[in-house]
Amino acid sequence: MLKKYFGLALAASAITFYSCQKSETSEALHEEEMHHEGGMHHEESSTEAVIGVAEIVPGNYGAEISGAEAITLVDLVEKVEASGSYEGKITGEIQDVCTSKGCWLTMELPDGESIRVTFKDYGFFVPTNSQGFPIVLEGVAVFTETDVETLRHYAKDQGKSQEEIDAIVSPKKEITFEATGVVILDKA
Repeated sequence: MLKKYFGLALAASAITFYSCQKSETSEALHEEEMHHEGGMHHEESSTEAVIGVAEIVPGNYGAEISGAEAITLVDLVEKVEASGSYEGKITGEIQDVCTSKGCWLTMELPDGESIRVTFKDYGFFVPTNSQGFPIVLEGVAVFTETDVETLRHYAKDQGKSQEEIDAIVSPKKEITFEATGVVILDKA
């Protein structure tokens, strides 16, 4: 009898573990489907995912990169408007970060709009307390249209009120950036 209950408990634990893994995988696939595939091939990094507030924010997240040859957001906008995409490094300042995990960030563009940055294969995160820090990112920028459901999800992640979330009723065309690696720098 005890073996039967132990077996049931073990099976329930396995199902719960599998469901959580499946949920995380589904979330990663959902995130991946929502964002354009950049086609970049980089070596995988062994960086641990940072979730939440970090005592020390500056550092490398994702693939190791340097700040060399990074272009400004002004130059990025020009390049994406001219060719529809850009592959390389950009530099700017972190405006907002996903408050639940640090799974995306935004940077302010010269026209006052924002560029949303996600992380390749949902493979790494940045600290949720990294607003205002200078950053260098490597990856691919493209024009995309973000649907209402995703925009509402982002607004919820940002801590917006339900009223603000419900006010989102149309998709948004914007430049998005999928990063393979980032370096958060010290504040000046």
